[in-house]
Amino acid sequence: MSYDLSLLGWNDLRAAELPAGTVPARVARVDRGAAEVIAADGQLQVKYGARVRRASAADPVALPCVGDWVALRLLPEGRHELDEVLPRTTAFIRGGVSRDSVGGLSGDGQGQVLAANVDVVFVAEPSMHSTDFADLGRIERLVALAWESGGTPVVLVTKSDLFEDGLDQLLAEVRVAAPGVDVHAVSSLHGDGVPLVGSYLEGSRTAVVLGPSGAGKSTLVNALAGAEVMETQQVRAADGRGRHTTVHRELIPLPGGGLVIDTPGIRRIGLYDMGEGVDRVFADIEELAERCRFADCGHSGEPGCAVLAALESGELPERRLESWRKLQREAVWMASRTDARLRKEQQNKWRIITKEMRRSGRSRP
Repeated sequence: MSYDLSLLGWNDLRAAELPAGTVPARVARVDRGAAEVIAADGQLQVKYGARVRRASAADPVALPCVGDWVALRLLPEGRHELDEVLPRTTAFIRGGVSRDSVGGLSGDGQGQVLAANVDVVFVAEPSMHSTDFADLGRIERLVALAWESGGTPVVLVTKSDLFEDGLDQLLAEVRVAAPGVDVHAVSSLHGDGVPLVGSYLEGSRTAVVLGPSGAGKSTLVNALAGAEVMETQQVRAADGRGRHTTVHRELIPLPGGGLVIDTPGIRRIGLYDMGEGVDRVFADIEELAERCRFADCGHSGEPGCAVLAALESGELPERRLESWRKLQREAVWMASRTDARLRKEQQNKWRIITKEMRRSGRSRP
């Protein structure tokens, strides 16, 4: 089966970046040391070349990921290898953050690219939860990461058919958590909102669907594709939590145009190189902070703090301020971890250089 790569997002700007003697392809799925790609001649399984292996050894962010445009080189034995990852226009990167045994943050500060060259980031949050209607803190985090990636976030409150009462109020709360972002209620099983979601993918635009297990991501992808392209499972009745049906990220071309990347359920996702994304999600707090008496106000008891005044008056929800503080602390922590890792790499580099210089000096006659 042959493909018109322009329908996958290939254009003249990308063609100008293609190394001589190679052909373009887009990564549909990755495995250890290999990838499934879509080229003009069809889908291929290709292994990583030496250039890619060296780059990814130095920085995991350089590893090929779903959505990447890559250059394939034909080897003498007749097979292709993945020779180079072309420059990304956008990249959704999560930091290497987890919780340690005492509940603190741990990790190496390195990032992992979840999806590349994405135009739209669909943040899927189920409208029915075991303890609450929606996890607003998770929505804030994912929307911040979406802005930081370079893509446009859109929040989808899924399974709206299961929400018996108060849907408008829920959507209003989500809009407060994601200011300036389109928010839509979607029922993939009934088709409500699905055409509207599909309108974001006109032409050759690419979207990634992010959210927890049980959010209906794969069901939404199937509804957009008009076919059963992804396996789905029911949410567990005991606790309302979803099962991890999707175990890998996959790029799926849609019959009506556009592409969508389905992802496994996300339980924890750390920040990586975060700055503008958090500021955009919490634009209301940033605006209040500009009214504080002191420019370096920490919003923790200083006189003339407009943020605390808004909190006391009820203008600013306490949950939202706590969420902002949490993401700010995490962003600072991740920056310090990244800086420490870079310093260590530089120190190791100079140790090797010094060792080579000393050995070279001893070998002289």
